[in-house]
Amino acid sequence: MTDRPVRVLLAEDQGMMRGALALLLGMEDDIEVVAQVAAGDAILDAALAHRPNVALLDIELPGRSGLEAAADLRARLPECRVLILTTFGRPGYLRRAMEAGATGFLVKDGPVEELAAAIRRVLAGETVVDPALAAAALSAGPNPLTARESDALKASADGATVADIATRLHLSESTVRNYLSAAIGKTGTRNRMEALREARRQGWL
Repeated sequence: MTDRPVRVLLAEDQGMMRGALALLLGMEDDIEVVAQVAAGDAILDAALAHRPNVALLDIELPGRSGLEAAADLRARLPECRVLILTTFGRPGYLRRAMEAGATGFLVKDGPVEELAAAIRRVLAGETVVDPALAAAALSAGPNPLTARESDALKASADGATVADIATRLHLSESTVRNYLSAAIGKTGTRNRMEALREARRQGWL
């Protein structure tokens, strides 16, 4: 590794958490936080402007999720390593993060020394994943929902009727019912609101 510090972009919507992380990481001799953003749709522009070596992304961000932003970075700035740092240690999130091109996935309750070490490791080409989460993801198996079943569930989140969902997704009502019925069956729940909760709990949505 060169003597130049690792350039880090930090995406976190909670100002206090973002400031604390930037301060703590900045105390490491070989790490420099070059950009901080509070929204997912600001990540790519900030990354293109500041050219970080590592992007440290939360998942739950306004505008665009950290998982979507990870895919953006892979497409536009492939040399930037992505490390997902989240409160939500859900197995489905880990799978989706890796599919989006992330090379690391940690939950937020770890010590900053561990995070700094993870930043160095992903920069060196390693994949760093929280061990407990990796084990849970392996036992959970893949996301059973198709893209359309997921869309139908997400569209029902605000209590929309089948007719509303059909209009939003440009589908027939019978097709929407089929997708919702399949999602309920695959999540082992009794109705679409339970299915939505379970899919979110698993990190499938």
